Amino acid sequence: MARAGLSTGRLVAAAADLADEAGFENVTLSALARRFGVKDASLYSHVRNIHDLRTRVALLAGGEMIDRIAAAVAGRTGKDALVAFAGAYREYALRHPGRYAATQIRVDQELTASSPALRRTAEVTYGLLGAYGLTEPDLTDAVRLLRSTFHGYCALEAGGGFGAPRDVRLSWDRAVDALHAALTHWPREAGTQREAGT
Repeated sequence: MARAGLSTGRLVAAAADLADEAGFENVTLSALARRFGVKDASLYSHVRNIHDLRTRVALLAGGEMIDRIAAAVAGRTGKDALVAFAGAYREYALRHPGRYAATQIRVDQELTASSPALRRTAEVTYGLLGAYGLTEPDLTDAVRLLRSTFHGYCALEAGGGFGAPRDVRLSWDRAVDALHAALTHWPREAGTQREAGT
């Protein structure tokens, strides 16, 4: 019987698959229960509620995504690392749209601090940007620039938002070139410049 095979891990993996198939916003406990051929109530011994389930999907997807990015970036620095990071990010976002959407939800700060995947995401991202010689507060500003550029581009591409005939991959490559130029010639805050003696 399907119920005997239920576990939190199986439920979260199935919810992630459902997100890719039907959209993250359509992941519900009822839909998941139907997938396993059980009643909704059977799921509550494995997840507390829909928020708990969606948060677990977000953490699963975040771990998958950073694993791919870290593997792509390994051994690279500077522009090579940025290109690899960007390429792995875009590939995951387009191949797993529901999982990717899950990574965009706000996760409780306590969970963020205790999640190995989220800590690794920060380490890989800040490591990439640190190689450009950036320090705080510029690091945070640069992280926000990369995230908004990558997310905005992928969201528009996935939604068919680019109507011009130019190949979207070529525009993506140029956007990454522009980000490299911006990171290389980052405009330092006045206080940072004075501290650096420039």
